Amino acid sequence: MFKKQQFGIDLGSDLIKIYNARKNTLLKEKNMIAVMDPDIYLAVGNDAYEIYEKNPKNVQVTIPMSAGMIADIGSLEIILYSLLRKSSPHLSKSPELYFAVPTDMTQIEKRAYYMLTRNGAFQNCHVFLINRPIADAIALGINIRNTKGEMIVNVGAQSTEISVIADRRVILSRVLPVGGYTIDTEIVDSVRRYHQLFIGMRTAARLKLSMGNIEEEKREARKAMGISSVTGLPKEGTIASEVVNQAILSVVKTICGEIRSVLERTPPQVRREIYRHGYYLLGGTSSLPGIDRYLAETLEYPVLLSRFTDEGTIHGLQEIIASRDLIQQWAYPADGKKKKKKK
Repeated sequence: MFKKQQFGIDLGSDLIKIYNARKNTLLKEKNMIAVMDPDIYLAVGNDAYEIYEKNPKNVQVTIPMSAGMIADIGSLEIILYSLLRKSSPHLSKSPELYFAVPTDMTQIEKRAYYMLTRNGAFQNCHVFLINRPIADAIALGINIRNTKGEMIVNVGAQSTEISVIADRRVILSRVLPVGGYTIDTEIVDSVRRYHQLFIGMRTAARLKLSMGNIEEEKREARKAMGISSVTGLPKEGTIASEVVNQAILSVVKTICGEIRSVLERTPPQVRREIYRHGYYLLGGTSSLPGIDRYLAETLEYPVLLSRFTDEGTIHGLQEIIASRDLIQQWAYPADGKKKKKKK
């Protein structure tokens, strides 16, 4: 007899990650969709990313998430259904979907997850929400029931979630609309100012990954194709590492300031615990060289860099789905109704 179909889903602003509990597999693809006017859907996921910044005017490539929240329910439904079918070709009519969500959500934002499952292929799904800091904490091995104070900083593509856990719950949480895409945008702007060259977001991301290091003093340069802001023609430019790292640093300083603000609002006894052993840093942008050391030196708090980077949340969902006790404790229905406990 087959186990019921259960999926853990992390709707990142850059990558969507789907854990298939029955197969014990992880699918990770770009959270993008390509649409031809007016409503012809051409591609989703990694296939849509291949079209990104190469698309003609009548094709739009978009991300249905904004700052970690659902912005386009219709497009996200198509992406999610397509990737769920890719993860499990024999998708049942009523699977259980467990979404990792920000703690600091309004009722309207929570309702978006419920509305996501009220139409078409998802109308018979059982949808549950799990606060992202809880999933992160479980992946990090934090004993939520006994901890006296933990801070988790998850730096994603479009948002950074800063959370404090104590007394068996998330006592503080702040979602900052800043992340890896913000850095890419800053790099695009800096290259335009210093090199009179317009580059795309994909080029900016490659420069960030190849040269980004806010502590590295050595100077290097990379060639990049763009459009000259003087002539309007295609041009190859040489981009200095200082330009890239200044752009990165400006965003990291913003994140640093918000972490300081959350620490100031944290109760003194909890803050002492965090200072004693440090706070956790994870998320895709946490892999940038030097970011952990910069945050540690600036805030004078130890930083514990997670080995998971962008897969921490989905690993936490995996552990929660595998445990009936954890599901009962941390998962709640998207419609806001209380779950009926099994006898």
